[in-house]
Amino acid sequence: MSDWQKLIAASDVPVGSGKEFAVSGRIVALFNVDGQFQAIDGICAHQGGPLAKGQLVDGVVTCPWHGWQFQIANGQHCLNPRICQTTFEVKVELGDVFVRV
Repeated sequence: MSDWQKLIAASDVPVGSGKEFAVSGRIVALFNVDGQFQAIDGICAHQGGPLAKGQLVDGVVTCPWHGWQFQIANGQHCLNPRICQTTFEVKVELGDVFVRV
C-alpha cells in the first residue's frame, strides 16, 4: 500500500471545482463536492480528456472533450456500468488535502 501524498491546501479548491495532480506516475483529478474531497483517475476512459477540467454538477463530472460523465464518489460512468474510473482515498488534515494512490 502506498503512502499518503499531500496535494494542496483545502482552501485552494473551492466547492464545485476540480484540480489535476501528477501523483506517483498517475494523473489524479481532485474535486470538492459540496465540501467533501473526492479523487478519481484524471484521464477520461474515452480518449484521455482531462477530467479535472470538466464541469462538476451534483457529484458528476463531464469530460470537457467529448461529454462522457462519471460519478465522482465511485468513478462509475453514468450510462455504461462496465466503464469505471479508478477512485482514490482522500483525507484532509490540518487544512491540507492528501490522497493515497
